[in-house]
Amino acid sequence: MGLARVLHNVYWWLEPRLAPGVQYAQTVFEESLFSVVEAGCQWLDFGCGHALLPDWRASQEEDLTRRPSRLVGVDAERAALCRNRGIRLRVCADGATLPFAGGVFDLVTANMVVEHLPEPETQFREIARVLKPGGRFVFHTPNGTGYPTLLARTLPDNLRGAAARMLEGRAGGEDRFRTFYRANTPARIGDIARNSGFAIDRIELVRSSAMFPLVTPLAAVELLLLRALASRRLSWLRPNLIAVLRKPQ
Repeated sequence: MGLARVLHNVYWWLEPRLAPGVQYAQTVFEESLFSVVEAGCQWLDFGCGHALLPDWRASQEEDLTRRPSRLVGVDAERAALCRNRGIRLRVCADGATLPFAGGVFDLVTANMVVEHLPEPETQFREIARVLKPGGRFVFHTPNGTGYPTLLARTLPDNLRGAAARMLEGRAGGEDRFRTFYRANTPARIGDIARNSGFAIDRIELVRSSAMFPLVTPLAAVELLLLRALASRRLSWLRPNLIAVLRKPQ
């Protein structure tokens, strides 16, 4: 058994003991998707990239993509679209001018995309336009006041790139796009939602697994912080958020 495997096992033993109830935020988002993707729906994944779910959740992604009668992915990056493993209908387009008629989708989703939008109100208006009345926009994004975001924003770009490669196994420059964090707090999302024609169903600040699971002492300290973030008083420091917006009938 390699060292990395041992350290991962130590981390997964520590996590429920030091931070009970913590789940990886992508797992929480996956659960949200299974709750909103209905059989026979028309679904648009906005900024779809190369996968709906992390690589190790490929079978769950396959189950999810069988539900809608039509699933379309849109992304401005052609290379990412070409690598997408689960979405058959893919469109390369700017999110500010979606190439779809109005009122055609029941659901629009976005996973780790909203933080990259330079003018989120423009994109939110486009998403509202293509949704049917009663349709939902569900997205997962970093919390703008979460401790990882606050830390990342203090680092120069070259160090952020090194951190991304270390934490997420990315090659240099791969899937790294400029971040703006202009729709990344509940208050800001609320303002943009109202201005773009959405009602707010819910905005949930969520904890996630530690950023440094293989550095056991640091992971233990971070898990204790995550335990403290279960408190509503400290919820503003949670790393991620999931929002569910609805286009009124």
